[in-house]
Amino acid sequence: MPLALLGLGVLCAQTVPLSPSTVKAVQVKVEAASFKGRRALRVTDDSAQGAGDEARYAVVANSAFQDGAIEVDLAGDVMPGAGGGARGFVGVAFRVNAEAPRFECFYLRPTNGRADDQERRNHSAQYISIPGFPWQKLRKETPERYESYVDLVPGEWTQVKIVVKGQDARLFVHGNAQPTLIVKDLKQTVAPGAIGLWVGPGTVAHFANLRLAK
Repeated sequence: MPLALLGLGVLCAQTVPLSPSTVKAVQVKVEAASFKGRRALRVTDDSAQGAGDEARYAVVANSAFQDGAIEVDLAGDVMPGAGGGARGFVGVAFRVNAEAPRFECFYLRPTNGRADDQERRNHSAQYISIPGFPWQKLRKETPERYESYVDLVPGEWTQVKIVVKGQDARLFVHGNAQPTLIVKDLKQTVAPGAIGLWVGPGTVAHFANLRLAK
């Protein structure tokens, strides 16, 4: 499907296959699954206790990406037995250098979307940048700048699109024309890298229909 976004011109989206054989797991368990009527890749936290934001993702093979658009359907939920701070954290890392590790990332906190607490709702969508810019640092030093509200339901398919150009990136959710979150100062050096299917602590997630437009 052609896309004209952020002055990038007309982009042609290419579907990228997702299966255990087409990703490299980094402190996650990956498996093929059927989830709510769709074929999907299940990604489950398999990290050590106390691991940070850089710990858990599946690197997608043949997904070199610098500027363009990433579209994916995802669903995040809390694993059975997860700690009280688990939120079903699920998202997409981009410009990934897994050896460093280095990447930019947008992610969602699905259990926050309809929480009966406005502060939690305000933390539904998040940007982080690894290394050096975990959510704790960004929230403390620049509150509200890298987080936003979006309506979410744990364990439900959610359409996500990320549009990137240089140091500008925008997160779109549910097919909305307006972005949920805008970041105009991506923290890492602009360079091509892979796509990563990112999860946080205590999360079981599903991903399907990954498309890249460059």
